[in-house]
Amino acid sequence: MTSTNDIRRSFLDYFETNGHARVQSAPLVPQNDPTLMFVNAGMVPFKNVFTGLESRPYSQATSSQKCVRAGGKHNDLDNVGYTARHHTFFEMLGNFSFGDYFKDRAIELAWNLLTNEWGLNPNRLTATVYHTDDEAFDLWRKISGLPEHRIIRIPTKDNFWSMGDDGPCGPCSEIFYDHGEHIPGGPPGSPDEDGDRFVEVWNLVFMQYEQAAGEIVSELPSKSIDTGMGLERIAAVLQGTTDNYETDTFKALIAASEMLTSNAAPDMAASHRIIADHLRTSGFLIADGVLPANEGRGYVLRRIMRRAMRHAHLLGSKDPLMYRLVPALVAEMGVAYPELLRAQPLIEATLQQEETRFRQTLANGLKLLDEATGDLAEGGTLPGATAFKLYDTYGFPYDLTEDALRARGIQVDRPGFDAAMAGQKAKARAAWKGSGAKASDDVWFDLAEEYGATEFTGYSGDEGEGVVLAIVKDGARAETAEIGDTVELLLNQTPFYGESGGQTGDQGKLTTLKGFVGEVEDTSKPLGKLHVLRTKITAGELNLGETVHQAVDAARRDRVRANHSATHLLHAALRRHLGTHVTQKGSLVAPDYFRFDFSHPSALTRDEIEVVEAEVNAQIRSNETVSTRLMTPDEAIAAGAMALFGEKYGDEVRVLSMGRFDENDYSVELCGGTHVRALGDIQLLKIISESAVSAGVRRIEALTGEAARAWLNQRDARLREAAATLKSAPDEVPARIAALVEDRRRLERELADAKKALAMGGSGNASGAAEPEDVGGYKFLGQIAEGLNPKDLRSTVDELKKRVGSGIGVLIAVNEGRASVAVGVTDDLVGQVSAVDLLKTAVAELGGQGGGGRPDMAQGGGPDGSRAAEAIAAVKDALQKVAA
Repeated sequence: MTSTNDIRRSFLDYFETNGHARVQSAPLVPQNDPTLMFVNAGMVPFKNVFTGLESRPYSQATSSQKCVRAGGKHNDLDNVGYTARHHTFFEMLGNFSFGDYFKDRAIELAWNLLTNEWGLNPNRLTATVYHTDDEAFDLWRKISGLPEHRIIRIPTKDNFWSMGDDGPCGPCSEIFYDHGEHIPGGPPGSPDEDGDRFVEVWNLVFMQYEQAAGEIVSELPSKSIDTGMGLERIAAVLQGTTDNYETDTFKALIAASEMLTSNAAPDMAASHRIIADHLRTSGFLIADGVLPANEGRGYVLRRIMRRAMRHAHLLGSKDPLMYRLVPALVAEMGVAYPELLRAQPLIEATLQQEETRFRQTLANGLKLLDEATGDLAEGGTLPGATAFKLYDTYGFPYDLTEDALRARGIQVDRPGFDAAMAGQKAKARAAWKGSGAKASDDVWFDLAEEYGATEFTGYSGDEGEGVVLAIVKDGARAETAEIGDTVELLLNQTPFYGESGGQTGDQGKLTTLKGFVGEVEDTSKPLGKLHVLRTKITAGELNLGETVHQAVDAARRDRVRANHSATHLLHAALRRHLGTHVTQKGSLVAPDYFRFDFSHPSALTRDEIEVVEAEVNAQIRSNETVSTRLMTPDEAIAAGAMALFGEKYGDEVRVLSMGRFDENDYSVELCGGTHVRALGDIQLLKIISESAVSAGVRRIEALTGEAARAWLNQRDARLREAAATLKSAPDEVPARIAALVEDRRRLERELADAKKALAMGGSGNASGAAEPEDVGGYKFLGQIAEGLNPKDLRSTVDELKKRVGSGIGVLIAVNEGRASVAVGVTDDLVGQVSAVDLLKTAVAELGGQGGGGRPDMAQGGGPDGSRAAEAIAAVKDALQKVAA
């Protein structure tokens, strides 16, 4: 038997041998079409190549493209498991020509692969063409030799493809395989065409026209080919079965499900099929960065996961099943898609966690559902209000209610459910208006109600397309934004991160094909769910409903991510070395630096800072991958995750795990921000300051990456500059500075001694009598000393007192225009003369106030040192009055 892996490989090898570039599958989240929830066809990644917006270094390509159809108009979810060929996840084999070969070569390559390479019986093959495409009809007859009755003209849109109302379009040729007369059904175009006998295995699209407003306006100057072959369908044909679920890949997954549930009952086959299909979809979506959520792509994933998990419950599985099937999925498809192997731990953890939670929801919901429908017979209808209560109060999703009741033939009143939902929204709006929220936020509340949360795609990339849902100018909604305007834009999806949790909002650029350019200056997050881009229009104009290309400033984003991840590591290191009392009290994560506030009663020592910094850098050098899981806040905190200050948490949170220590995660925190993929992306951490914010709260400021390196280089440059000035080697600078400091201290001591000597009456800067004079019968010695340190006043006055023996000494030190004065009275005169009174006289003359001390010693000062002589004279006058 030819395996599915062999078929995929041989298809790609065949076209590569025939001059086609082998192109890896694109991620399931579209990068170039904001109208699509998931990539749903092989040509989606090449859309811009076909329209001429993008060029590639090749004109022929081949790929096996991952596809999901589980939302929007391409939604096969409800049929999966109950038919032979419906899947939510499938692989589309394709070959593409971008202005190179056309119909003849496309038909030739297809026919040769099917009949010669793969050995299909030509008599089992039938081709269809668009009813007016005579060229394709003639080519099929010439190349394949098919009789005319097996080249069927189809007049419907089934055989005419278009990219939309505007753009490339063209006729198709579909190739069908006839399983034989024993299978019910007729050929394409017949009344019985929906049977299983004839199965379409390949569609060849001939892009040859340009369409505008749904009408063909011209032929394309460069005609192209787009083909699509479902790998699962062709595998069924080549493996001799009419059922895709009987092919080797599905048989292996179903066998694993049967073994783990111990249930291979024939009447439970659909449940195993659903589990196998949804396992593939869940695994590949998680590997491509989609995680279960309550909105957008994450909600579709959750719905798929929970549908499979309900069938695991129906099969009697007592414990979570899906995560235990992941090794079987990786074994079957991991070689072709190594992203499955890389993401296997995340896939398993996400499935296990989701199923553990869902089982409790399921048990509660089914019990309540049984009670609510106990009196309903087949054909009955569950009231919408009851379905809404199950959803709103007990977390039981509407689609699960519908699915659970379908087997019993009971319907759900959807209009009633929608009415109850609308009523709840009206109450929420009334509560919001009465909460004191800013009136300017009203526009965002309206938009949130209208469109729901913005789909944030920035966890997995920094570019993407988005549809303009709203333009807000000066607080009001507008239809157009023109050059020179600064507006706030809401898009259906965006890679721009809105400021929250301390992380600054993204900046970047928006463009359209018609010449619009907008500079995104900031991104905010009104109501905690909308990502709003404040944009200055620098070229062209922008209208509602247009598609824009979004490009985040990737270099800035990388710096922000590095700083944000560094705060997590720093938090963990502080708690390890200072104690578990350390908790985050705030942060600012900017592109050029970050600051981190935390609880701690005292300043960090130099040793503490160094050990924390060294440990964080050791984690960075380990280059461990950063992992993300989704949990409820309670589950996350119970698992040891730290909640971040200022973050608002909903029903689910992202839990970031970083680094390793003693076989455990080094850091586990709740965080919705963007982060590095591996710790080595941070490169380096350097703490540049530690200070107090308030009582019991400290702040660290730090740099990472290039900013840290530049800061260290600048410090090194300053060190070398200092070494050059000191005429020493950089390593000798500390010792050289220590020696200079000691020399300065010695000189300062010598200078102080000299100044004191001058103040005692020596020559130089001292003025006044060198010997005591008689003032009112008292010995008096008054001195002025320029540059004398005020600290030396008291000791110098004591020396003056010794010189006079019995009398009064006054010393005024003048420094930078300001005067400091001390008055000393010998002990024998304390009862007669007060040093405090004399001091006040001197201070007043110097323009000062106050001063004080004891009767034998008083000290003060004044701002006007130029009046030092007058101050001494005033003291002498006061002393004369005391004597009188």
